[in-house]
Amino acid sequence: MSILKPVIDYLMQSQTIKAPPILSSEQFSRSKDADDRLLAQNLNGAFLIVLAGEHHPEFLQAQALLKKLSASKKWGQWAGFYLNVTQLIAAELKQRCRKDPALKVRLEQLETLLAGRPADQDATAEKIWSVFFPEAVGIRDHEDACTEALRKKRTVTISGLNPDPIQNPAGQILFAANVMLTTPLENADLSAFDQEVITQLDKASQDPQRFWYDHPIPIGVSPESNEILYGLKNFNQAVGVERRRRPESPSRVNFVLSVSVTHSRLQTLAKKYLKQVLAASDQLYHLNIFAFTEADTDDLVEQVLLPIIERCCPVENAVALLSVFGVDGRYGRHYSFLKAIAALWNVLIDPEIKATFKIDLDQVFPQKELIEQTGASAFEHFQTPLWGATGRDSEGQPIELGMIAGALVNQKDIQNGLFTPDVTFPDVRLEPDEYIFYSKLPQALSTVAEMMTHYRSGRAPDGRKTCIQRIHVTGGTNGILVDSLRRFQPFTPSFIGRAEDQAYLLSTLGRPDRLGYVHAAGLIMRHDKEGFAQEAIARAAAGKQIGDYLRILTFSAYAEALPLDIRDIKEITDPFSGCFISMIPITVSILRFSLRVAAFFNEDRSEEAVAFMVAGIPQLQEELSFIQGGPSALEQAYQREQQGWQLFYRSLSAVEQALNAGESWALAVQTDARRIITECAMN
Repeated sequence: MSILKPVIDYLMQSQTIKAPPILSSEQFSRSKDADDRLLAQNLNGAFLIVLAGEHHPEFLQAQALLKKLSASKKWGQWAGFYLNVTQLIAAELKQRCRKDPALKVRLEQLETLLAGRPADQDATAEKIWSVFFPEAVGIRDHEDACTEALRKKRTVTISGLNPDPIQNPAGQILFAANVMLTTPLENADLSAFDQEVITQLDKASQDPQRFWYDHPIPIGVSPESNEILYGLKNFNQAVGVERRRRPESPSRVNFVLSVSVTHSRLQTLAKKYLKQVLAASDQLYHLNIFAFTEADTDDLVEQVLLPIIERCCPVENAVALLSVFGVDGRYGRHYSFLKAIAALWNVLIDPEIKATFKIDLDQVFPQKELIEQTGASAFEHFQTPLWGATGRDSEGQPIELGMIAGALVNQKDIQNGLFTPDVTFPDVRLEPDEYIFYSKLPQALSTVAEMMTHYRSGRAPDGRKTCIQRIHVTGGTNGILVDSLRRFQPFTPSFIGRAEDQAYLLSTLGRPDRLGYVHAAGLIMRHDKEGFAQEAIARAAAGKQIGDYLRILTFSAYAEALPLDIRDIKEITDPFSGCFISMIPITVSILRFSLRVAAFFNEDRSEEAVAFMVAGIPQLQEELSFIQGGPSALEQAYQREQQGWQLFYRSLSAVEQALNAGESWALAVQTDARRIITECAMN
C-alpha cells in the first residue's frame, strides 16, 4: 500500500475534497472541448488516486487515463507532469524514510491513527504535520511558551556595541525600494500615452509572462492606486518630519529604485513611464530619486565594473559572472542589486554612505505614532549602536549584527498601537492543503517572538547587554552596513522567486563569524497594501500562491547546496524561515498544489482551477528540472553567482585602492560611474 493512501483518503473523505468519477480513456477521448474543465478535474483527481496507491478502487482506471493522455497533444504536458511527479514523490519518500527511520515511524503512527477514523481534527492535524510539516507541531495551545522559547533562542549576548554607529541617517543611508511593472489592467485609461507606447503595451500584453510578483504595478493604473506614488510621497513626508526635528541634516535623501518588469517588452517603456508618473505628481522636495532599469545596470557593468576587472583582476568569464548585477528577473536579482549598489555608491559616488535600508512602497513610516509611542522618529531608530554590534548567540557562537530589521503593523490595526503584530495566530478551520503545509502558524509565532519584542531595562533582552537577532524579516524594513556588506558579501541568488529577504541571510550561514540582523525594537512601518492596491493584489493572487510552492522546492534545494549541513541551517532558521526548507519538498509542494486544485473544483470554481493549472504546471515542471541532477542547475547557478559577487566586491576594493593612490584610470572610471548615476536621476 502507498504510504500516502491514509492521508489522501482522510483529506478526500473527511475534508470534503471529493475526487470526480474517473472517466475511462475511451470516455475521455470522446469528450468535447466543452468538457475541458471536467477533463482537467479528472486529470488532477486521477493523480491523487494514483498517488494513493494500487489499493484504491479506481487506481487502474486512473493510471490508464494518465498514461493514455500523456501521449495526447492537448493534454500530454499535464498528464506527463502528473505521471512524473508520482514517481518523484515515491522515490523521495522511500529515500527519506531510509535516511530518517523516525519519519517512517511517524508515517506508521499516522496510518494507525487515520485507520481509526479520528474525530479530533486538531489532534489529527498535529499527527499529519509531524510527517509533512513538523515546524508547526506543538504550537497550538502553547503559544506563550513557544514564544518565550523562541525569544530565548534568538537572544544575543552583546560583547561590543558599534563604536561608530550611524549618526546622520539622512546623509549616511542610501534608501532603496523595488518597482515592479506589469501590463495594463483591462479597464486602464491609457489616454496619457502616445500611440506608439499604447501599441507596445498591447503587444506586451500578448507576450508570454516571464516573471511573477506579488502585486506588480499595472502601467496606466490611476494615481491613487499607484504604489510608486504612494510610497514615494509618504516617504517624502517622513523625511520632512526628520528635517524639522534635525534642521542641520541634508536637505535631500538619496533614494534608489530598481525597476523590474513582468514582460520583456516593458523594459524599453519602464523608464519613460516612471518619468511620466513622477512628472505628473507633486514635487518630492526631500528626495533625490535614482531609477535603475536593466539597461542602466548593463551600463554600470560594461563601463565601470569590466574596465576595473580588466585592469586589476582579469577573469576570463567576467561578463558572464557579472550578469548577477541587474534588476530584471525573479525577486532575488533586484534584491541583491539594491544591497550591492550601496557598496558601489560608497566607493565611487559618495564615501559618506555607510549603509542601505530598503522599504516596500506599500509601507509608510507612521512618524506621529513612532514619536509618540517609541520616543524616536524613524531615522532616530537607525542611530542605535546595536546596528553593527558583535556578540554571541544562544549557542555561544559569534555573530556580527551588521544588518538591521524592523517590523510591520497593518493599516487597519495601527489604532491598537504600533506593537500590533501584522500576522496573528490563526484560529480557523484548516483547508485540505493546510494539513500538508501551514506556514501561518510558525509565521505568527516568529512575528510575535521576534518582531514584537520590546527592550526593557533590567529584563533580558534589554537592548544594551542583550538583544534579539532576527531570522524572520520582511522584504522592506531592513538594511545592512556597507562595511558588513563588503566583508560578508551576502546575496540572494537570482533563482529565488519569493522570500528573497530571508534567502539573503542563508548565503552567509556557513561562516564561523555569522552575519545577523539586529532587531530594531520600535522601528515599525505601517503596511498599507490592502488600502489601495486591491485590484493588483487580486490579479497576482494565483501567481503568489504558486510561488509559495516553488519556494519550497527552491529553498530546500538551495539549503542542500550550501556548505552548512541542512540540519544546522534548519536549526538556525526554524520555525518560519526554515519551514520552507523541507526534507520532502517534492511531496509537500506537489501535494499542496494538487489539493488546492481539487478544492477549487470542489467549490465550483472550475475556471480558477484550470487557470491555476495552466499557470502552475509549467512553472513546477521547470523548477523540478532546475533542482534535480548532480550537480543540479541550481547548484551550478549558486556557485557561479557566488563567484560573480566575489568578483564584484573584489573590483570595488581594487578601484578604491587605485583612487586612494590618485591613479588616473581609476578617476576616469569614477567619472563614468557618476555620469551613469546622474543619468538615472529622476527628479
